[in-house]
Amino acid sequence: MDSVQCPIPVVDFSAWSNGSSEDKKRLAQELTEACRQVGFVYIINHGVPSDALGEAFSWSKKLFDLPEEKKMLAPHPPGPTVHRGYSWPGLEKVSQDIIKDGEEAKEADNRKIADVKESYEIGSEESKTQPNVWLPEEVLPGFREFTMQFYWKCFEAAKEVLRALAIGVGLEDEDFFLRFHSGENNQLRLLHYPPVETEKLSSNTVARMPAHSDWGTITMLFQDDCGGLQVEHPNRPGHFVDATPMKNAMVMNVGDLLMRWSNDFLKSTLHRVTLPPAEDKQQIDGRLMTRPRYSIPYFVSPDPQAVIECLAVCTDEKHPIKYEPVVQEDYRRMRARGQYAEAPAAPIAVS
Repeated sequence: MDSVQCPIPVVDFSAWSNGSSEDKKRLAQELTEACRQVGFVYIINHGVPSDALGEAFSWSKKLFDLPEEKKMLAPHPPGPTVHRGYSWPGLEKVSQDIIKDGEEAKEADNRKIADVKESYEIGSEESKTQPNVWLPEEVLPGFREFTMQFYWKCFEAAKEVLRALAIGVGLEDEDFFLRFHSGENNQLRLLHYPPVETEKLSSNTVARMPAHSDWGTITMLFQDDCGGLQVEHPNRPGHFVDATPMKNAMVMNVGDLLMRWSNDFLKSTLHRVTLPPAEDKQQIDGRLMTRPRYSIPYFVSPDPQAVIECLAVCTDEKHPIKYEPVVQEDYRRMRARGQYAEAPAAPIAVS
């Protein structure tokens, strides 16, 4: 599948907070049009302070620089039910496939090509369904305090995006989506892609993160300067567009539940992390390797018992209802079934 060029729109959100009603309508329309056509958009002046972003990436590097035995003091719980704590390379397998009970053979086949990445998942301390798994404070002093502050900073920015999308799809109440999002079911994810041989990636011996859509309402992604993220071309299925890093920009994309809410008016687009551009590769001991890559996605999801059903403003005779109502927790469990096996995988070598 080739990478082809297609611009991902850029929306400047600076006029949102203090702008006129006309400014808000204009930005809402720009944002919604990007989500309708591509499903991905760069947002600049998004409200998450640049110094907080810099500190978040600094903490992420400190975390992943820890020895394996230290990171394993906060292991991701077995199975797909609770998605928190440290996931070592080879534990998670991202896929677009839905794995159902009794499909162990399909699950095993899905895991033949391992994902070479490690991550740490953090949520609200108030969540009863997704309790956090923390490192002991003495292992990384200050990490817990900072990441919880950053988690809620991100949600403040997310609320404004949700308000803009409500206006953009034609809802009279800009707080409509906020009634389903307390912030307690979101997820802050710190991601590290260690260096890996480019030949292994290009030959599909290993993967970084295969093509998939996100499960929730929206995702807000902050990435470092190392490329590799790609988005499926809106008009050419199977062809992918580079989402080139843009300093301090947020890459925002539509999730499956927002696509269902909008009756497919907004697009939950496949995306992947694969081989970076040539400038993001390096020679190590005579082998061509990727540079390490760090990214921080913030997944915005409805509360667990929220019912997502197609909005009346997104349905008419030409656009009949495509989806039955679904409960967030039911949809999450269905999508998570194949991502984390009941029996945890052993760590894999990353070079």
